[in-house]
Amino acid sequence: MEDSKALHVVVFPWLAMGHIIPFFHLSEHLAQKGHKVSFVSTPRNLQRLPKIPQNLSYLLTVVSLPLPHVEALPPHAESSTDIPPKQAPFLKKAFDLLELPLKNFLENTAPDWIIYDYASHWLPPLAAKLGISRAYFGPFTAASLAFVVPPASEMDGGDLRLKPEDFTVVPKWVPFESNVKYHLHELLAVADDSLSGIESGTSDTVRFAVSIGESDVVGIRSCVEFEPEWFNLLEVIHRKPVLPVGFLPQLVEEGGDEIDERWVGIKEWLDKQRLESVVYVALGSEATLSREQLTELALGLEQSELPFFWVLRKLPWSNQDALEMLPDGFEERVEGRGMVYVGWAPQVKILSHKSVGGFLTHCGWNSVIEGLGSGRVLILFPVLNDQGLNARLLHGKKLGVEIARNELDGSFTHDSVAKSVKLAVVEEEGESLRATAKEMKCLFGDTNRNDRHIDAFIRHLEENRRSPR
Repeated sequence: MEDSKALHVVVFPWLAMGHIIPFFHLSEHLAQKGHKVSFVSTPRNLQRLPKIPQNLSYLLTVVSLPLPHVEALPPHAESSTDIPPKQAPFLKKAFDLLELPLKNFLENTAPDWIIYDYASHWLPPLAAKLGISRAYFGPFTAASLAFVVPPASEMDGGDLRLKPEDFTVVPKWVPFESNVKYHLHELLAVADDSLSGIESGTSDTVRFAVSIGESDVVGIRSCVEFEPEWFNLLEVIHRKPVLPVGFLPQLVEEGGDEIDERWVGIKEWLDKQRLESVVYVALGSEATLSREQLTELALGLEQSELPFFWVLRKLPWSNQDALEMLPDGFEERVEGRGMVYVGWAPQVKILSHKSVGGFLTHCGWNSVIEGLGSGRVLILFPVLNDQGLNARLLHGKKLGVEIARNELDGSFTHDSVAKSVKLAVVEEEGESLRATAKEMKCLFGDTNRNDRHIDAFIRHLEENRRSPR
């Protein structure tokens, strides 16, 4: 590409690893096409990024903006992974204070585009004043975005959903039959501030609405083939281009020798198991389960009598020992059949192993993409954020089975865990689910198809660059 045609794009994600990583992968694709990319975040989050490929290092650079201090945040907290959900409003408050340093950076660099996230509602009007084109990027499904963000007419009429119960029904602007909605316990698991904005200063509904409403184009980490009706709805209600960027699959797991060392032992255990028999269990980096919930989950895996590989991660802000929260004698009883692994594990490699037959997941979109990219049937156990909406969407598309829970308080039994796991992985009744999930590998894991989507998105940026100032 000639230098005169190359873009300078600033990329600015929300402070959560489930957002930062797909924004970073999008940045890599932009750099691969010859565009200059400035990836902006806070110091600790930049340290958590995968290593920039050497061939892209001259185009893709990271820009560190120290996170302003907010008294209610613990020291060194720069990501939602670092804090319990109840402290999320204060992280948003600190994030909003990045407006001035980001403004200074944009004035000094004069990029063509800025690609940003839902939380930075103050950014689109700022970019417009500076003559910078604005792209909103949603690192989740089109269905989630259509559910969460009302049409402008609803916002203008003051018809906002202000109570958790308002989100347990399908929105009136969805014109087709749908079961994509929250269960009440999924809403009560997050801070009330996401609806009211009292502590953070701005509700999530307003953040989303302004971020999308004042953008020039909307990019979604999905594809029309997977959820055509939701892409169509987004274009209708927002009246602007809504483009798929594909799933941005992680093709090579970063980490070098450290991953290889961990993988050797894990692979050795997986190699001993029967073909497509193992239940891989991983609930992400932010899910918080009580001792009672962990007990029921553990006893359900034990009752299923299936081999399982369970990744437990200690949350940085928690003093609880993950293993000590498991039922007494659990590890001894499942020895040889079940593996409990504490810490970070190479998820893509595990899911790709031939012995894995199903994936018990919290339904975070990153994990879903990795699971379906390997063709694994899903056992759905949503915890917070968009995970409940993802679970309903995936269940409706017959890609997995959701563990039965009380919709009000989220309680469940080990019987429901065992039943769901066996149905998904081994029982004849679940064969159609397994077959449909395997078909998804051709969609989620197809490199060429995903490349075509990202290429079309980049082409839109190239053809709609800002006018010279």
